[in-house]
Amino acid sequence: MTPPYRVGDELPLLEIPVTRTLIVAGAIASRDYQDVHHDAASAREKGSPDIFMNILTTNGLVGRYITDHFGPTAVLRKVAIRLGAPNYPGDVLRLTGRITELRTADTSSADTSSADTSSDEVVDAVEAIEAVVQVTGGNGIGRHVTGTVAVTLPEPSAKRAGA
Repeated sequence: MTPPYRVGDELPLLEIPVTRTLIVAGAIASRDYQDVHHDAASAREKGSPDIFMNILTTNGLVGRYITDHFGPTAVLRKVAIRLGAPNYPGDVLRLTGRITELRTADTSSADTSSADTSSDEVVDAVEAIEAVVQVTGGNGIGRHVTGTVAVTLPEPSAKRAGA
């Protein structure tokens, strides 16, 4: 059987309109009350042309990008991002990704330290695939985000939609 994912696979483009509402709502949801994320006059006083998206909102959008692609049973294990060009209202964030590594991940949820391995008892453990995805996101002024996401895919034998 052919694995459903391969190193080098490209994830489809995701375009997210960057609205004033998205920026403010993301800041509020992440409890980031810095005025540069909701008050245009304060942002301008500090040298920015307008309010801009905070890193936690970008982090959440990167996570959404990954789970939208791999499905609701995917588990984000690590998200490491770095910001570049700010996301201002009226722009579009364009996220792309590429699988750079696939490995077996142990998703054991049982404590087997005292298990009797001589019995026929079934242990609640499965081997799953962990994918490492390089993610980039740009906007009209440049590269907004670069990062790496490790995601566990608990059903490696399931076929991708459209594959």
